[in-house]
Amino acid sequence: MKRFLIGLAAATALTIPAFAQDIAPAIIYDLGGKFDKSFNEAAYNGAEQFKEETGIEYKEFEIQNDAQREQALLRFAEGGQNPIVMAGFSWAAALEKVAPQFPETDFAIIDMVVEQPNVRSVVFKEHEGSYVVGVMAAMASESKVVGFVGGMDIPLIRKFGCGYVGGAKAAGATRVIENMTGDTPAAWNDPTKGGEITRSQIDQGADVIYAAAGGTGVGVLQAAADAGKLGIGVDSNQNMLQPGKVLTSMVKRVDTAVYQAFMDAKNGKFSYGFSNLGLAEGGVDYAMDENNEEIVTDEIEAAAEKAKADIISGEIEVHDYMSDNSCPY
Repeated sequence: MKRFLIGLAAATALTIPAFAQDIAPAIIYDLGGKFDKSFNEAAYNGAEQFKEETGIEYKEFEIQNDAQREQALLRFAEGGQNPIVMAGFSWAAALEKVAPQFPETDFAIIDMVVEQPNVRSVVFKEHEGSYVVGVMAAMASESKVVGFVGGMDIPLIRKFGCGYVGGAKAAGATRVIENMTGDTPAAWNDPTKGGEITRSQIDQGADVIYAAAGGTGVGVLQAAADAGKLGIGVDSNQNMLQPGKVLTSMVKRVDTAVYQAFMDAKNGKFSYGFSNLGLAEGGVDYAMDENNEEIVTDEIEAAAEKAKADIISGEIEVHDYMSDNSCPY
């Protein structure tokens, strides 16, 4: 976490002079709900950590459809909530409209850059973490065929997939099967379809499947475990969802981004601009705990650590799909 915070401080600008102040924080989740066991839940955990440490309550809202975005944001801003954190790239359009109307309100958005003077944007190098878990997948695979199940078919999720393909092929995978769940926001919360896609990939020989699909990924991990195969979780540490059947999780420190936004506002240190956080900053990583320690061999963990170190040093440069919407692997 310390590296994450250092990276965040270094990458942002226009810091307000420090002083403790009363705040009324709020968080608005993306579609899929705060208990999706993945992205939204990581954001919720960060807000909860802040509340537990400071005793300061926060307001929250779970949207049910895209039409609610601007209305929800306006309601919190008009009600004096400050800062307001939005979890997810889909908040960008609403924030572009609302932020200029409330210049004294601090906003933070995760997974998208919004260039407004009162907005903090936090994005992550998901391709770096995905490369590392791709290495682990290929080494754990007996068939050398591994799978990737994405949520909504957007460049951000293709970014996860491309990094994963790069790592898997570098570690000996002969094939990576990639499928997206859909092209609408419903793709984030369809565990039944996630399970169907997983079973289809298993039928094609995949024995390790990485899910980057929000709540849909719960179905992916379940289907893989039921078939005696391995899953890989995302965003939150999902190793405990299927103990001994989740090889690892590509964790993205959404929790820390929310916690730090609230804490910086409390301490009068809220800053603006954007940060792009990868392995070097502790923004992404792979998860090890008691749930996967018996299935991640010393050889696999050593390979993961080497890949991680080589990416941080620059020896390995993982292609960022967002740079040109292509994947060379």
